[in-house]
Amino acid sequence: MSYDMLFSPMKIGSVEIKNRVVMAPMLMGFGQLNGKVTKQMSDYYEERAKGGTGLIITEITRIDDSTGAAAFKQLGMSHDYQIKPLKEMAEKIHSHGAKLFIELHHPGRQNLGLLIHTVPVSIGVNTVLPFFENLMYKFVPLGVKLMNKDLVPKVVCPSKVERSYFANSKNRELKKSEIKKIIDEFIAGAVRVKKADCDGVELHATHGYLIQQFLSPFTNRRADEYGGSLENRMRFLLEIVEGIKKECGKDFPIIVRLSADECYDRIGEANKGYGLDEGVEMAKVLEKTGVDAIDVSSASYDTFNYWLEPTSFELGWRKHMASAIKNAVNIPVIAANLIRSPEQAEQQLRDGIQDFISLGRPQIADPHWANKAKEGREKEIKRCICCLYCIESMQENAFIGSHGHCSVNPFVGRESFKFPEDGNGKTAVIIGAGVAGLTAAELMAKRGFKTVVLEKGNRPGGQMLLAAAPPHKEKLNWCVEDLYYAALNAGVDFRFNTTADIDLVLSFNPYAVFVAAGANAVRPKSIKGSDRENVFTSTDVLNGSADIKNCKVAVIGSGMTGLETAEYLCEKGNKVSVIEMADEIAPGTWMQHRDDILPRLNKYGVEILTNYKLTAIHSDGVHIESTKDKEIKGVEADYVVLALGSKSDKSIYDKLLTRTKRVFLIGDSEKVGRIANATESAFQAVRKV
Repeated sequence: MSYDMLFSPMKIGSVEIKNRVVMAPMLMGFGQLNGKVTKQMSDYYEERAKGGTGLIITEITRIDDSTGAAAFKQLGMSHDYQIKPLKEMAEKIHSHGAKLFIELHHPGRQNLGLLIHTVPVSIGVNTVLPFFENLMYKFVPLGVKLMNKDLVPKVVCPSKVERSYFANSKNRELKKSEIKKIIDEFIAGAVRVKKADCDGVELHATHGYLIQQFLSPFTNRRADEYGGSLENRMRFLLEIVEGIKKECGKDFPIIVRLSADECYDRIGEANKGYGLDEGVEMAKVLEKTGVDAIDVSSASYDTFNYWLEPTSFELGWRKHMASAIKNAVNIPVIAANLIRSPEQAEQQLRDGIQDFISLGRPQIADPHWANKAKEGREKEIKRCICCLYCIESMQENAFIGSHGHCSVNPFVGRESFKFPEDGNGKTAVIIGAGVAGLTAAELMAKRGFKTVVLEKGNRPGGQMLLAAAPPHKEKLNWCVEDLYYAALNAGVDFRFNTTADIDLVLSFNPYAVFVAAGANAVRPKSIKGSDRENVFTSTDVLNGSADIKNCKVAVIGSGMTGLETAEYLCEKGNKVSVIEMADEIAPGTWMQHRDDILPRLNKYGVEILTNYKLTAIHSDGVHIESTKDKEIKGVEADYVVLALGSKSDKSIYDKLLTRTKRVFLIGDSEKVGRIANATESAFQAVRKV
C-alpha cells in the first residue's frame, strides 16, 4: 500500500507540517521540579523527530505552579527562565524537519491535593539546597498518607462536585478572580512558547482536566457567566483563545484538544456530561473563534478506558467522533483513533475521517514509526500492544522521582544510549524464545554476536502464548511477532523443537549464555485435593491441554491471569466462580484492566467471592474459609483451576554456572513479572556483557 496522503504536507494555520504524522502529548516524567527541559526530555522528543514525525506535541505543560502542577517532573511554561532550555530543544527538533507545539494544561479537579502549593515551595527550597529534590521523594509516602486522610489542600474545579474517579481529591469551586488569573496564565504561557521559537500551542480541553471541566455540565454548575448554557461553559476556553491570538498574533497557531464525547453513557451514566452532538457544536464555535485545528479525543479520567484504551478495544473504534467533527468544520482535524499501522492511518486519511494521524503510545513504542512506514519497512515497526504500562509506570514512578517506561521499548528514557558493536562474531546462546529471549537475541545480534536461540517449542512466544489466549488479548501476539521479526532481521539463528541441555549449550563454545526458560504455574501440594484429576492450572486451560466446556468451574485467584482464564472458560459455556483471598478483586492490578474485564464477567454471571481462601478440593467442588470470621462454605464445581502464580524455572542456570563464565538469568527465569520486566531484564543483561 502506498502512503501518499500520510506523507504529504499540510498546514495548521500558517505552519506547514511535512507529513500527517503527529506525536500525541503524553506525560512520561522526564522533567524536573523547576519545569525546565532536561537533557533526557530533549533526547526523548528529538528521537521522535529523527524518526520522521512531522509534528511533535509535548506532554502536559503547566502554566500555574500553585494549583496547576500535575506532577513533580513536568514541563512548565509558568516562568521566563523556562524559555531558553525549551528554545534549545525546539532547535534540535527543527533540525530534523519537524515542528513543535506545546500543550498548555491545568488539571483542575483531576489533580492530587498533595501537589497543591507544593511545587512553588519545593522549587524555592531546591534552589537553595540542590539535593532537596532527591530528598523530597522520601517524604512523599507521608504526603500520600495525609492525602488519603484529606489533610491536604483541596484541588480546584469550576464548581464543587463529587471527587474524580482517579484522583479522588476533595475539590472546591474557583473564585471568579482565580478564573481570570488562570486565563491570564494560559495566555502568558503561550507568549513564552512563542518566545522559545516553538511553532504553536495546543490547549488541553480533554480527559477531564480544567478546561473540559468548564465545558462539561457535570463539573460546571456555576450560575455566573462561566456556567449554564454552552456559550457560558465555553467562555473560559474562548477567552484563553482570544487572549493568545491578541498577544501572539493571528499567525501563531492554536490547536484545541477536545473531548468530542465524555462517554459517560458507556459506563451506564448517560445522565452525566455531554455527548458527541454537543462536542460537534463546540468544534464549530472554536473554528469561528480562530482556532487553527481540532485535536479530537474523548472521555475523561472518570471514563478512563474510553480515551486510553486497554488491549481489548477494537482499532479505530472511535473514528466516528473525528469524522463527525471533520464534517462540521473546515480546519484540520487531528485524531488518535487507536491507530496502530501505516495501512490503517492511510485508510482513515483517504476515507476523510481526519487530516492528521495522532500517535501517542505507538511513538513511545517505536520512535521511528514514521520513517519505517515511509521507507517500506512496516514489518520493522514495534507496535504498541495497548498494555497501558506506560501510564501505569509513569503514575507509580512519579512519586519516586523516576519516569514512565514501555513494555516493548526498553530504550524509553535512554534515547542517547547506544550498545557497542563489539561482538566480533563470538557466540551467544539464548535458552528460550519468549519476550526476554527474543529481546536479548536481537540486542546481542546487533552488538555483533553470532546469536543462537534454543526453543523447546515449535514457535516463539513462551508465556506470551498463554497471555494472548484469552478473549480480546490478540494484540499481545504483536509483541512476539515484532520481536521475532527484529531478531531474524538482525541475523539470529533460531532452533525450534530443541531442548537445551548442558552438553548442547556448551557445544557452541558460547561467550555468553542467557537463560530465558520462563516459569511454571504453581500447584501447591499443601492444599488438600490439589492432585485430583479434576484440578488444573491456568496454564493447562490456556494452552488447550484442559479443554473444559459446559461445566461448573471454580477459578482460584483473581489476579488478571485468573480473571482472564475465567473469561476464557465462560466463552466455552462454563459457569464460573472466582475465589479470592484478598478483600478486593485483582489486588495490585492497574485499575484500567480491572475496569475493562469486570463488566464482561458480570454479563456472563461470574460469581466472585472475596475474603475466602481455598482449604480443600473435592470431586464435586471446593471448601473455602472466610478470612474474616473463619466460616467454612462449599462451592460446587466439576473442575478447579488454580491461578495462583508461577515459579521461575532456573534448573539449567544452576548447572551452567559451574561450566561457563557468563550466564545470565532473564525474564521470568530471573523473576516472574510482566512484559516490561522481561524486556528490561534482557536489556540490562545484554548491557553487562
